[in-house]
Amino acid sequence: MTQLSVAEEVCEAFPALTIAAVTATGLRSGPWQEPERLLAALEADAASGAWQPLSEDDPRLASWQAAYRAFGTNPRRMRPSVDALSRRLAKSGRLPRISPVVDAYNAVSVTHGVPAGAFDLAAVRGDIRVRYAREGESFLPLGQPDGPEEARPGEVVYADEAAEHPVLTRHWNHRDSDRTKVTPQARDVLFLLEAVDADAGAKAVHAAVEQLTALLAPRAGRVVTHLLTAGAPAAQLSD
Repeated sequence: MTQLSVAEEVCEAFPALTIAAVTATGLRSGPWQEPERLLAALEADAASGAWQPLSEDDPRLASWQAAYRAFGTNPRRMRPSVDALSRRLAKSGRLPRISPVVDAYNAVSVTHGVPAGAFDLAAVRGDIRVRYAREGESFLPLGQPDGPEEARPGEVVYADEAAEHPVLTRHWNHRDSDRTKVTPQARDVLFLLEAVDADAGAKAVHAAVEQLTALLAPRAGRVVTHLLTAGAPAAQLSD
């Protein structure tokens, strides 16, 4: 069993955090049209004006911008994932197509205005911890497996216990690692939906979890959700 936990100092700095960990095991390959339908519907809503990107005073985004600044990251240069994805849709009218599983959580992220990411559990080494990065820790950027970079000490990251390239995200949820990326071959996947405010963001996470689990249930052998907060900062995950 892999444990997911949040370091005490991160809980103290962000006491309103909510992390929903959705583990889908035994994912089945094959045709899956629902993610494409959701992305197409979002694109149609963007074109008609029925969907708008998060404004900077929306608490779902403003809380993340404040969190990024608190650990020393400029959120206008290194944007929270939901901000970057929503801006892409607003600017181009399109959302990326990666694979059905990735497309599913991207659609949920944009629909509810919450950061979302995922790790292939087969590529995770040991336990996963949300903590501050340490001096000299390396990260393989998604899409650049031959270009490792160092995380900045003090930024919030997800990290596992790998001897090499232990950092799994940069700037909390700005960018994922190539090492644990979800490919069409992934069968056991950990999805993460996050908020750092106790009101609009936390409510959006709960709604996003409901949609994501409904999408995954017909495709997986088992779907389990754990909710981490500052008061309950650890969970044992199915793998």
